[in-house]
Amino acid sequence: MLFPSIVFLFLFLPFTLAVYYLCLKNTQPRNIFLMVMSLVFYAWGEPFFVFLMIGSVIFNWYFAIAIDRAQRQQKDARMYLWGSLVLNIGILFCAKYLVFTLSNVNSFFAMNIYIPYIELPIGISFFTFQAMSYVIDVYWKRAEVQPSLMNVCLYIALFPQLVAGPIVRYTSIAEQIDHRKEKWEDVSAGTCRFIIGLAKKVFIADSMAVVADMAFGIAPANLTSSVAWVGAIAYTLQIYFDFSGYSDMAIGLGRMFGFTFPENFNYPYIAKSITDFWRRWHMSLSAWFRDYLYIPLGGNRVSKPRFIFNIFFVWSCTGIWHGANWTFFLWGFFFAVFLSFEKLLNLENRAFFKYIAHPYTMFLVIISWVIFRSPDFTYMVGYLKAFFAFDFLTPCDCTRYIFQRYSIYFVIAILAALPFYPYVRRFFERPNLFCVLLNTMFHMLLLWWVLSLIVKNTYSPFIYFNF
Repeated sequence: MLFPSIVFLFLFLPFTLAVYYLCLKNTQPRNIFLMVMSLVFYAWGEPFFVFLMIGSVIFNWYFAIAIDRAQRQQKDARMYLWGSLVLNIGILFCAKYLVFTLSNVNSFFAMNIYIPYIELPIGISFFTFQAMSYVIDVYWKRAEVQPSLMNVCLYIALFPQLVAGPIVRYTSIAEQIDHRKEKWEDVSAGTCRFIIGLAKKVFIADSMAVVADMAFGIAPANLTSSVAWVGAIAYTLQIYFDFSGYSDMAIGLGRMFGFTFPENFNYPYIAKSITDFWRRWHMSLSAWFRDYLYIPLGGNRVSKPRFIFNIFFVWSCTGIWHGANWTFFLWGFFFAVFLSFEKLLNLENRAFFKYIAHPYTMFLVIISWVIFRSPDFTYMVGYLKAFFAFDFLTPCDCTRYIFQRYSIYFVIAILAALPFYPYVRRFFERPNLFCVLLNTMFHMLLLWWVLSLIVKNTYSPFIYFNF
């Protein structure tokens, strides 16, 4: 089920909110109801794979309890930790990477191994990483074990962030599961946040998607530099507003039900370095790899060669996490190169760097999204050749059409990617009747406009559903 869909907006969400607030008064029955509705939400589009997710919940709940019991008895709990990691990674590998691995084995070794058809379960990378973080935190004694299977299921399956994040740590919401206090102010703020995220997705991201699909749908040999650059910039904006829009909706929905989720984006396109970019982009994923892979490997408190190895290993894993394709691996490797370069040269603290920091960062980020968007190496190389052909004066009907039809969308998207909204929000949040009415009217009109677009069926699926 998609957030920007008629079923979700006019049926699932109103029904869930109505029963949650009008029929249920205590936290425990509300938790049970939210868990059931979360399973319905996932099963709506994944009627078979919902059992896979439930199985994941059950064995991670068991391993966490086994780890806690072993530690209380002063026994070695590593067997249970490794058991959970093998099962989680094994499920993720079979669902996401088995076909890719077998295809490459057949190609590289001229073999003919049977390759099964495996449909990718939506959101498997997100809920698997959440489950792994819970078990690891119990092992490291950062989190108290949760004896209730229902509460573990609610944590992993909670529908706002189930299929595309943010990746929520159990420690972030453990207290909220049993002791949250729902307030009207949270419902109001969450609704506004949800509407903003919906507008980001339906109006900006989907408009940019049309341009990006147009450019990336052209054979590289027929691309001009102008179309290649416009397409790359469009995709740069599309993926940001697509994913940050989903994160806004998830955070807003969480607040409607009394949960506070971590922020996932902090205006990444104002970053002054690649390091800074990854402090701002998909922050929950960056923090996950930092805390559960980079730091256990030694982080930067090791020899220089080992430090470089750690960066490349972690970023190779980050790339592959996004999908079973060599272009994703190259995308992670690309960032590893420039992150190593910046850290070894201490580039962020160099006096001269501040003059080129933002153009340097955005240039590399745009190139990285070309790598990310390309289906294979051949297409990527062809696209980048057109990218750097610099034949901008070559007449192109496609470029003229894009500028005539979509210029206003580019302007709105670029302005929306800059940190203007916090100032506008602070104005709306002033405690006077005029600002309250203006805020309400603005969000109601925005919602009406976005709903009209959804009814016309002009939206597209979330990019990150595939990851």
